[in-house]
Amino acid sequence: MLTAEDFAQLPHRMWEKVFSKVKKAVVFMDDRCAEALHWSGGAAALLEAGARNVKQFSSFEAGGENEPKAVFVVSTLLKGRTVDVIKDIVTLSHFQYCVVFTAVPHSVHLFANNVSTDTEACPVFEQFEEKLCEWMGNMNYTAEVLHSPVVFAPVSQQLTVAPPFARLFPLLPADLESINARRPEKKRFGALNDLDVHALPAELQIEIKCLVSALNSMFEAAGTREESFAVGPMSRIIAGELANHNQAKNRRKTAPNKASIIFIDRTMDLTGAVGHHGDNLVEKILTVLEPLPGHVTDVQVDMLELTDVQRTPHSHNTVAPGCLAQSQPSSAGSLWETMLTSKHKEALMEVRRHLVEAATKEKLPIKMSMGRVTPDQLCSYVKLFRSSWEALESHCGVLQLALATAQMLRHPSLARWDSCLAFERLLLQALGDADFPAVLRQLLPLMKPRGGKDSSSSGSRLREDECGPEELILLLIYLYSLAEEAQHTDAAEEELEKLERELIGALTLVITQETELGPMLQNLTGCATPEELSMERAHTAVENMFKTLRGLSYMRDHLKQLRSVYTASDGVHQATYRPFLRQILEEVFHPDRPECPDIEHMSGGLTDLLKTGFSMFMKVSRPRPGDNPLLFFFLVGGVTPSELRLIKDTVTSLKPGTQVLVLSTRLLRPTDIPELLFSTHRLQPDIGL
Repeated sequence: MLTAEDFAQLPHRMWEKVFSKVKKAVVFMDDRCAEALHWSGGAAALLEAGARNVKQFSSFEAGGENEPKAVFVVSTLLKGRTVDVIKDIVTLSHFQYCVVFTAVPHSVHLFANNVSTDTEACPVFEQFEEKLCEWMGNMNYTAEVLHSPVVFAPVSQQLTVAPPFARLFPLLPADLESINARRPEKKRFGALNDLDVHALPAELQIEIKCLVSALNSMFEAAGTREESFAVGPMSRIIAGELANHNQAKNRRKTAPNKASIIFIDRTMDLTGAVGHHGDNLVEKILTVLEPLPGHVTDVQVDMLELTDVQRTPHSHNTVAPGCLAQSQPSSAGSLWETMLTSKHKEALMEVRRHLVEAATKEKLPIKMSMGRVTPDQLCSYVKLFRSSWEALESHCGVLQLALATAQMLRHPSLARWDSCLAFERLLLQALGDADFPAVLRQLLPLMKPRGGKDSSSSGSRLREDECGPEELILLLIYLYSLAEEAQHTDAAEEELEKLERELIGALTLVITQETELGPMLQNLTGCATPEELSMERAHTAVENMFKTLRGLSYMRDHLKQLRSVYTASDGVHQATYRPFLRQILEEVFHPDRPECPDIEHMSGGLTDLLKTGFSMFMKVSRPRPGDNPLLFFFLVGGVTPSELRLIKDTVTSLKPGTQVLVLSTRLLRPTDIPELLFSTHRLQPDIGL
């Protein structure tokens, strides 16, 4: 029987086709494919396969005179900017043999070129091979164009993400307005759930078709036939595309293994994505440390503690950063799994234990100390390894994870995490006792410029636990995603409009008085520096943000059963947040529960239609997600480390021994959600055109 561990190895197998072609070649790779490879062995895997060099996919790069072979690995269509970059590199080099790997299948290239014929030949790839020979300067040179779905990154045994689709996010009410604006009045859609794939912009259709093709390739490599289920408008579209994919239909006829896959829109529960209630070590590390350049998931770990380099304002550029990715089986791999799916305190104890064991194994003079784990304690253990290069090399994975933990514990912004958590708990209790405007009004006193007159920071710009505009935006998303849980009164709507105008004005003032703009504010306003940001521009950005926020209140309205993620206080117990994922798991694994109407079965076809017809006059059971030995959750829009732990713990308690694997577009930190939610490119993703 196929296991979750077998599936976790599939991303590595997807790269074998690339590895077979890289011998004696210089490899050019775009950021998205590089991030996928990062979790499957990294550049070292290419060099071990015989590659001479690995370079960025950029017009400013080229091969040397003694490098006659090139391999390009790209995640995009062979059109537009991608073609321009390949042409620039080839014409500046002395290649005689070029191989191009694209993660986009030939069928999608035909679709992008408005060619509807289904052919076994690959005319688009063949034409591009001819262009490569032209650019190399000799039609007798060798060129190959191949498809390989190198889009998945095995972050852990339980989680696989798809970096090329990191910005794919479920549709919002504002998107429905944009789509309807381009359609005749009689052909407009009434709700998001009415949309089909053909109604979407061409760029988004292409992105969805690429994702579906990659999923099909994964199931094909595993010899698996899947039953698809969906919760949410975007998930319905993706699951429907997978159900109707021609190659998938043929695969399902003969594949020996069975599995279920449930696609779930992230927008069904944004409370869990932006909340600070997770109690997870990795979630905090991802939030406070800087991301690796060009990466969505991994972060930069300062490795200066392992050297004798003096710490200066510029020393971070002297030593290459470490990271979290542990692609080789080792004690670091098991530590990473524990950090990802354990409670904060348990994970801290494991980090210390692994450091102590590594130091003991290398006979280093470690001084044992029990009790609370501190960053100074972890760093003192790490510094012991500086005296032995062999020890440092043997345990570099554990050392990187330990340093990431220490740097997170020391980070000044960690205090704001606790402030947000405290305020979220207050808002949660207030929701059941008042109408939404009354709860929302509690945010107004927080909306003051950082380090201002009302701050007790005594002249300092920012008190460590003081909420800035980024935290205020997260609290707004948290609250609006719970808006339907509040009490409703006739006067609330008018009061809400008035209050929103006050909040827009206050938040605009806060943003314009920032001395520097972080990534979230840059994305929201479209400005890189405070000097570029005018009051008018900030006000327009905040107005548009509130328009999107209002739509979050209705994201679960189309559901019949799973409409709430909130349990009000009953006088004895406090009000609590009920994670949407836990409710889904309870519906799937409780044998006495009737079929949940919100988990829609999408693997249609003739058999399903016949079952539906027969069920009108006889009892016919439709497929259920829990019927198969292996269950996949695909979170469209991202999954948090806390949710990975929730899935693991809930499945263990409800149905021990069940194998569950999580697939997602990305591993989320709370600060990722505003970027995805308020993006102006959600309907026109970057596919290389």
